[in-house]
Amino acid sequence: MASPGTRADAEPEDLDVEEALALVREKPGPAHRGHDAHGSHGPHGAGGSHHRATPWPEARTTAERAARAAARAVGHTPVSVPLDAALGLTLAAPLAALTDLPSFDTSAMDGWAVAGPGPWTVHDEGVLAGHAEPGRLTDGEAVRIATGARIPPDTTAVLRTEHGRTDERGRLHPTREVVHGQDIRPRGQECRSGDQLLPVGTLATPAVLGLAAAAGYDTLTAVPRPRVDVLVLGDELLTEGLPHDGLIRDALGPMLPPWLRALGAEVRTVRRIGDDAKALHRAVTTSDADLIVTTGGTAAGPVDHVHPTLRRIGAELLVDGVKVRPGHPMLLARLKDDQHLVGLPGNPLAAVSGLLTLAEPLLRTLAARPAPEPYTLALRDAVHGHPYDTRLVPVVLRGEGAVPLRYNGPAMLRGIAAADALAVVPPGGARSGQEAELLDLPWASGGIGVCFT
Repeated sequence: MASPGTRADAEPEDLDVEEALALVREKPGPAHRGHDAHGSHGPHGAGGSHHRATPWPEARTTAERAARAAARAVGHTPVSVPLDAALGLTLAAPLAALTDLPSFDTSAMDGWAVAGPGPWTVHDEGVLAGHAEPGRLTDGEAVRIATGARIPPDTTAVLRTEHGRTDERGRLHPTREVVHGQDIRPRGQECRSGDQLLPVGTLATPAVLGLAAAAGYDTLTAVPRPRVDVLVLGDELLTEGLPHDGLIRDALGPMLPPWLRALGAEVRTVRRIGDDAKALHRAVTTSDADLIVTTGGTAAGPVDHVHPTLRRIGAELLVDGVKVRPGHPMLLARLKDDQHLVGLPGNPLAAVSGLLTLAEPLLRTLAARPAPEPYTLALRDAVHGHPYDTRLVPVVLRGEGAVPLRYNGPAMLRGIAAADALAVVPPGGARSGQEAELLDLPWASGGIGVCFT
């Protein structure tokens, strides 16, 4: 069983880094023979679970490739989504302006609309935004005007409130030179009706939603969110209260749905299955989600039912273990041409590793989101490495460097809860000052001031 915080020794991922190093030092023969003769990069030798494990970069590429194949197999019909529900979706059609922006000459400032040279006689009534077209001005006339209001015909310029003064007869005088057309936004200054504003593939950010609204849109044509069902496995999991009598709190049930939504998914259901092979089989075979995510049960213990269930339904294992710590026993399976299952280890940080290794690239590709630009930062401290596998280590970003966090065991969330990113540490570790690839967390903001180094 692979449940959060329990039976940790059942999963090979839970081998402590120092213990792994010691194992290699104590038994160099078998480990090296396995590597030379069978291509294994781990201490399990020929036929061991590590022998079949996929290198970490290759696992991410496999997930992307699987998603592209699914999209080609069935396609995703674009959907029309109201603006208030489109945040995070990817545009499936170009965003073309439905109107000129602005759609009429408008004032860029509060002040006076003036005609001809000053001084000017000021009309009694002002011009406000949202009102009908105001009357025409003649030379020597001015009218109070608000930002966003329509410019009266024959206006020369807008004089800002702070750049004008009135004399004792109520006549308006400029306090600085007036330039023809100043502080007037002419019709079509930003775009003309029919201009392409954004191409297909643009992510709908808050600013994109604002531009769409300004350009006349009520809905956007977008790639639908991938549908995800989450199945939480484990008889020992509590949904409330304190741990007791060998039972522990379920950390993944509350954590995974918002994380998956941050990755662009529509989480339809979260079901707690327990250690029940029949219930797991029924849940998997009756789901029509694009992706099923399971937690725990990916190892080979007596109540680890994920592999037997996949064999029973004839699923194709695309990734069966990844050379990464934590999270080694994660898996990716193709259930149907358009349906996949990501099996996450039960330990919380190991599950995060599985999310970012397999679920993130698969969901990103299904949602047609752009891949994040890879980047590196120097590590402020040395990081111990696994002898064969990549390590994902929580870090906080400080200035131009990344500070590794101490609480980074497979069952720990204390480090990742304070982290801005995960550092990708190659086999063998990284020295202080060495550049490391970083995987940003979806909500990372930095500067929180919580550091467990």
